[in-house]
Amino acid sequence: LMWNFDEIINREGTDCIKYDWRSEVFGKADVIPMWVADMDFRTPSFVTDAISERLKHEILGYSFRPDSYFDAFVGWVSALHGWNIRREWIEFSPGVVPALNMCTLAYTEPGDEIIIQPPVYTPFHGAVKDHGRKLLYNNLKETAGGWVMDFEGLRETITPATKLIIISNPHNPVGRAWQHAELAELADICYANGIVILSDEIHSDLVLPGNVHVPLASLSDRAAAITVTCMAPSKTFNLAGLSTSSMIIPDAGLREKYREILVGLHLHLGNIFGNVASEAAYSKGSEWRSEMITYIQGNIDLVIDYCHAHLPQIKPVKPEATYMMWLDCRQMGLSGKELHRFFIEKAGVGMNEGSAFGPGGEGFMRINLACPRSVVEKALKQIDRAVNV
Repeated sequence: LMWNFDEIINREGTDCIKYDWRSEVFGKADVIPMWVADMDFRTPSFVTDAISERLKHEILGYSFRPDSYFDAFVGWVSALHGWNIRREWIEFSPGVVPALNMCTLAYTEPGDEIIIQPPVYTPFHGAVKDHGRKLLYNNLKETAGGWVMDFEGLRETITPATKLIIISNPHNPVGRAWQHAELAELADICYANGIVILSDEIHSDLVLPGNVHVPLASLSDRAAAITVTCMAPSKTFNLAGLSTSSMIIPDAGLREKYREILVGLHLHLGNIFGNVASEAAYSKGSEWRSEMITYIQGNIDLVIDYCHAHLPQIKPVKPEATYMMWLDCRQMGLSGKELHRFFIEKAGVGMNEGSAFGPGGEGFMRINLACPRSVVEKALKQIDRAVNV
């Protein structure tokens, strides 16, 4: 392998949220932080080299995104996901979470209903509630074969006031890479009801071996006409601090509405290093991504095997995508808050507690496996000792 994912890099004292806020988040600093979704892997050298190169020109004034930036992104989406997007469909956002909020402002009015599918990424909830919109839940269903969308429930939930649905594709935290048929049914329902789909595809580059990512808007002209897609290099290449992501909006009307909000809030310029890093990542990152995915899969396999052998009380949900893993801890018989405290106080492992993701999350924990294998091993051993006292 060309890249070393086993390397332990000390992140303390770098003002990083994951490590330097442990006392604030967990009430103590002595925990292995396996919560917020960034990696403990070094940002790849082709990215940092591009930033260093740009720094040699010591003027950091206003900048725009050049043709090469768009070409790199278009090429990446085509090569990896088989979706041929057009340059004019691409809009900027300083991150997917700001995009969720801007889309709420762009496509709905106060009082309108927005549907989300919990248990789902926490900022989805806020993007609706923080702007005076009405939040409706279309809960995912837990079946013997894994988590699925509840289409019957969706049809029953929709009213004439429903204007937007926000989906996580692939899904954070349950790890589903939604399949063609599932997304097609969702698109049909939304198209028939005049509902815009906001598809958060930030984890799309993180599909695990044997799975594929299906961009929802790539399904059909009808799907493209109602879908706004969010993608970013931030999770894939560990660039979250550079606040740079892309919106893909094929429909001119939806694009115009989004752009009005973006420019109205003056968030469209972005930042020099985000531009430079994104272009480098998308033009040179293919091999690094493949090796990183293989390494993450190894971490996932380790957790599944370890729990099976030593921690039968914890049932890991096998992910199809993302480096965040959903752990079913319901057999431990603790409530959400108790569970959270147990892992912090007794095991010294800081994860995300499931009920934060909304209904259906109670009794689960989300663990971040984008770290060296030795860290995963240490965390598992600490959990083992705490559980099997």
